[in-house]
Amino acid sequence: MDKNSIIAPGAQVEKLGDGYKFTEGPVADTHGNVFFTDQPNNKIIRWDAETGAFRTFSDNSGRANGMYFDKKGNLVACSDEDNQVWSFDKKGKATVLVKDYDGKLLNGPNDLWIDPKGGMYLTDPLYPRDYWKRDPKMQQDGEHVYYLSPDGKKLVRVDDQLKKPNGIIGTADGKKLYVADIGAGKTYIYDINKDGSLSNKTLFVSKGSDGMILDNEGNLYITGKGVTVFNNKGEEIAHFPVHQGWTANLCFGGKNRDLLFITAETAVYGIKMRVKGIK
Repeated sequence: MDKNSIIAPGAQVEKLGDGYKFTEGPVADTHGNVFFTDQPNNKIIRWDAETGAFRTFSDNSGRANGMYFDKKGNLVACSDEDNQVWSFDKKGKATVLVKDYDGKLLNGPNDLWIDPKGGMYLTDPLYPRDYWKRDPKMQQDGEHVYYLSPDGKKLVRVDDQLKKPNGIIGTADGKKLYVADIGAGKTYIYDINKDGSLSNKTLFVSKGSDGMILDNEGNLYITGKGVTVFNNKGEEIAHFPVHQGWTANLCFGGKNRDLLFITAETAVYGIKMRVKGIK
């Protein structure tokens, strides 16, 4: 199996837009419009699936990074300026969902996934941030993965044995969770238990990732140097370059969920796929 079996016939990576400082966190709404962040500029940008036009959704995003839509259509973001998780309504008004753990700030929420029950998994690594109001020292006792209960009232640690967790994505049925330990250069797969806890942690591939996504055939896409795709057995089935630098994150967007939308430093890219994203 090669990349041509998942990419639409004749499709090539194309630049959709540029002029940003560092793009991250792409996620599509129910219409296939993609929202992504220009993190250093503190903005969330919306790409229109019908017209391809870009507009600013929020110019005060809390330096949003990874994002995901909840069932109500709110855009939930890892807003690391104050080490919080925010929720934006359809008009861009923000509400704080997570402000601390056990009375202490998080290190800097980086990426998240919301399960079918409405619970949220998030990674909390520590990265230097020169804009920070405080010295960016470790706030927690390590870099961990957390789970926020569907009612939003309880935040618990679900893995405290990773070096630097970053990318995260779960399966549509809510049974499996993938977490990239970018610090260790590994990606793990877990079983998700009924109470939201994790079990049966297993090495999936010996490769870390900044952002991750799954397609409707169960293939996992990871980022870094281009995009690398693995089937559900952990076998590499495709790799394609995006540009010369760092590929940060990706999602499936467009009206038919068949456009792989990729954020890569100062620009965003797209490529038509045979496979589709999961709605």
